[in-house]
Amino acid sequence: MTLKNKKILLVIGGGISAYKALDLVRLLKKKSADIKTILTKSGKNFVTPLSISALTKSKVYEDIFDANNESEIDHISLSRWADIILVLPATANFLSKLKSGRAEDLATTVILASNKDIILVPAMNVRMWLHKATQENFKTLVGYGYKFIGPTSGEMACGEYGEGKMSSPRQIFSYLSTYFKNKNFLKKKNLSALVTSGPTREYIDPVRYISNESSGKQGYEIALALSKFGIKTTLIAGPSVTNTHKGLKIKKVKTADQMLLEVKKLLPVDIAICAAAVSDFKPKFTNKNKLKKDEIGPIKLKKNIDILNYLGKNNKLRPKIVVGFSAETNDLIKNSIVKLREKYCDFIIANDVSKKNTGFNVDYNKVSFIDKKGKIETISRNKKSYIASIIVKKIVDNFLINDKNIN
Repeated sequence: MTLKNKKILLVIGGGISAYKALDLVRLLKKKSADIKTILTKSGKNFVTPLSISALTKSKVYEDIFDANNESEIDHISLSRWADIILVLPATANFLSKLKSGRAEDLATTVILASNKDIILVPAMNVRMWLHKATQENFKTLVGYGYKFIGPTSGEMACGEYGEGKMSSPRQIFSYLSTYFKNKNFLKKKNLSALVTSGPTREYIDPVRYISNESSGKQGYEIALALSKFGIKTTLIAGPSVTNTHKGLKIKKVKTADQMLLEVKKLLPVDIAICAAAVSDFKPKFTNKNKLKKDEIGPIKLKKNIDILNYLGKNNKLRPKIVVGFSAETNDLIKNSIVKLREKYCDFIIANDVSKKNTGFNVDYNKVSFIDKKGKIETISRNKKSYIASIIVKKIVDNFLINDKNIN
């Protein structure tokens, strides 16, 4: 029943695998899914509008300007109608267009105008799929929030063998069934999350403060990815550049004490991700007036409260999943595992901040995802938006597998 009355907008692209769209339509219609179709100009070389409409029992959309339907703007009405947009086959050329944000026909314009999940089913020659440009497009689109089914490995129409083969209609059908089942599950659970990001400032006087190089970019991208999953998310951001986004609530703070206060206000939540680089120490005394040069002597420090440790040990209001970040310059994995245990985390994200091209103040990162059992998975250098999408998917999957964790 997970597919009954689900509105699926199917975009059929130009590839030899386009004929498989007809088999998929048959499977979906058997489960009472509601299907509308956009047939691209190149897709028309492989399947006909008549064969599609005969199976979907609805009009096939082809042109962005329809003389027979002037009362509606199709690229808006279709994008709003759909629960999801499914593209198959998604060719290398089509991925490139989406990555660039091009809107040159009905299909690309609908996708650009949509606020729904976009699911892409790639199909192309193995060399095309593994090409650096295609892989970069793939990772960028994942960072945008696009979802992918496949590709798989196998023999292709060109006679070559390898990764790039389109997933079968039954594999796509199975994915969609699980997708809607999980989406319904998350919606019913009404999950909430808090994310901390950026540095904190610990003031010596009104002008001077102790801080660090954190930009807050990774935490922001994680909060954004959580909100795209339909999770009610609040970002508690230290001094950093944060863009507003629909569905994401942002609380701006400066000091560690202010950050802790906002964290306490938000409890209880289901998920807490502490990506902020909170200052370990603060001045024992903060001067109300700016100190003159000759007035500045040794600055006495005291420890800040450890927000991650507070969340991990808080048995009464402890989030069901607590994730910490471990920014290190040496012994990355060893130090991160120690932090995971000492802070009572469920997961720790380890990143080496000694590298110039990853970590602080750049758009790229390279991290290792470590769980309580010590299992380590390294996510290679990529855009922070892509890293965030992988981290959030792992966390959400943890809920779906262990739904007993959720009250």
